[in-house]
Amino acid sequence: VLCTKHGSFTLTFFPSKFQRLSRNSHVPLFCGLFFISTFQTLPNLTTHFLQIMKNNFKDPDHHNLHSSITFSKLITFLFLLISISYLFYSLRFITHSYDCGNNQTHQNPNIIPIIHNSHTNFQPQPQNPFQEEPTNISHIVFGIGASAKLWRKRKEYIKLWYKPDQMRGIVWLEQKVKPDPKDKNLLPILKISEDTTNFKYKNSKGHRSAIRISRIVSETVRVGMKNVRWFVMGDDDTFFVGENLVNVLKKYDHNGFYYIGSSSESHLQNIYFSYNMAYGGGGFAISYPLAVALEKMQDRCIQRYPGLYGSDDRIQACMAELGVPLTKEKGFHQFDVYGNLFGLLAAHPIAPLVSLHHLDVVEPIFPNVSRIQALKRLTVPMNLDPAGLIQQSICYDKTRNWTISVSWGYAVQIFRGIFSAREMEMPARTFLNWYKRADYTAYPFNTRPVSRNVCQKPFIYYLSNAIQDEDTNETASRYVRVQTNPDCKWTMEDPTQIKVVMVYKKSNPHLWDKSPRRNCCRVQDTKRKGTMVIDVGECREDEVVEL
Repeated sequence: VLCTKHGSFTLTFFPSKFQRLSRNSHVPLFCGLFFISTFQTLPNLTTHFLQIMKNNFKDPDHHNLHSSITFSKLITFLFLLISISYLFYSLRFITHSYDCGNNQTHQNPNIIPIIHNSHTNFQPQPQNPFQEEPTNISHIVFGIGASAKLWRKRKEYIKLWYKPDQMRGIVWLEQKVKPDPKDKNLLPILKISEDTTNFKYKNSKGHRSAIRISRIVSETVRVGMKNVRWFVMGDDDTFFVGENLVNVLKKYDHNGFYYIGSSSESHLQNIYFSYNMAYGGGGFAISYPLAVALEKMQDRCIQRYPGLYGSDDRIQACMAELGVPLTKEKGFHQFDVYGNLFGLLAAHPIAPLVSLHHLDVVEPIFPNVSRIQALKRLTVPMNLDPAGLIQQSICYDKTRNWTISVSWGYAVQIFRGIFSAREMEMPARTFLNWYKRADYTAYPFNTRPVSRNVCQKPFIYYLSNAIQDEDTNETASRYVRVQTNPDCKWTMEDPTQIKVVMVYKKSNPHLWDKSPRRNCCRVQDTKRKGTMVIDVGECREDEVVEL
C-alpha cells in the first residue's frame, strides 16, 4: 500500500509462474497477474495492457504475427510499472501524510500504527518505591582553600557561618598552623595539601598556590567521606548561607554531572578569564559523580595549562575537557568590586543569597562597625528567615508620594517622589569596578547612577535587630537611620521625621520552591510618632507595584 498527499493506490503482486512451452503452443506467456485499484496515474497504460491480453485470447492466429511486438510492450509496461511504483514508494518518505495513515487505521482496525520516537534508546526506568530523601546540609562537603599566613584573621569569617554539628568540611592549608584551644568545635577539619612542586606554573602575574587550591576538589574526594552528594568549594574569606545553598542544590539531580556557580561582577574579569567559569571566591558546587570524574583526570589536565592564572580557571579548563558547562546561579557572589556594597545588596536579584566574598576588600556591609561585627549582625535575620535574607520589596506611601525599598534583614530606603519598580530593581552604583579606571559600562548587569540631586538621595535605615514570634511565625525587624541627609528645599513632606522603620514578615522556608517572584510590601497605618510600619510578604492576588 502506497500513500501520498495526492491520492492512494493499492498494488498487489503475485509472483510470476513461468512455464516452458513447446514452440507450437499457442498459449500466451503470462508474467504475472496484476490487480490495480484506484490507479489514477496510469489509466491509459492499464487499458492498453488489458486490451492486448483480451485480443490474445480471442485471436490466437495473430499471436505468432505479433508475439514479438506484444512481448516488447509487455516488458516495457512491466518496467514502467515497477519504476513508477518505486517512485511513489520513495515519495512516501518525502511527502508523508498522517491523514492517510489515520484513514487506513480507521478503515482497518486490525492495523496497529507504529509510532517512531526519536529517543530510540530510551528505556522506561522502574520507579523506586523508596524515594531518596531531599538534599540537606549533611549531604554537602565544603572544601575551603586557605593560607597559613592569613589563617588567624580569616578563620573568624568561617566561624560565623560554619555549623560543626550540622556541616562537614575541610580547610586545606599549605603548612601547619598553631591550633587555638578557643577554636575547638567551631571550625572544619584542618588538613595540609599535597606537594605540587612537580606541576608547571608559568604565569608571571599569578602565584603557583593556584595549583594547590585547584586540587582541593580531588583531595577532598580522596578523603572518602560517605553519603556525599555535593562538594562546595570556597575561600577562607567566603561567607556562605547554608540553608540557601541547600535550596539551590536540591533543584538539581546530584547523580548527574553539575558544575554550579556564578560569574564575576566585572565584565572585564569575565572577558580575561571566562564567562563559562565559576569564580572560586564566590564559591561553586560540583556534584559527586562529576567530582569523581574530575579526580581521575585533574592532574593530567592541570599539566596542560601551566599558563593559566588562578585555581578556578584551571577547574573550568578541566570542566571543558569533561564537556560540562557552568550552570549559573545568581546567589553566588564573587564581589569583584571595591567600596560600598550597599547598591548591590539593596537590590539583590530575585534569587536566594548563597555567598559573599572579598570581605577584606570591600567596606563593612553595615556602617560604623568592623567587618566581623557587620556579618555577625547579618546572621541574626539569616538564622530567622534565610530564604528571605536581603530580598527586595518595592512599594509606595501614596499619601506622601514616597517610594519605599525594603531589603529584608539589611536596609530600608525611603525616596522622595515616585520611582518605577524597573528603576528600583537596578543596583545603584555605590561601588567601584575591579578595574578602577573602568566606567559603568564594565559591569555585566544593569546599574543606575547615584542621584546628584540632594532631594532624590534616599533616606537609609539599617538593620539594628530582628526577633521572631514563635506563635505566629512572624519576624519583627527594626531599622534605624545612622546617617544624616542634606537639606532639601522641596515642599513635599520630608522623610526626616521618620526615625525608625519596623518591618513585619512571616518566615517562608518554601519561598524558593515556587516560581521566582519578588515579595510585596505595604505601608501600614500607625500612631507611633516617628515610626513607619511596613508589612512584607508574598504578593496577594492581583497585587501590583503601582501608584
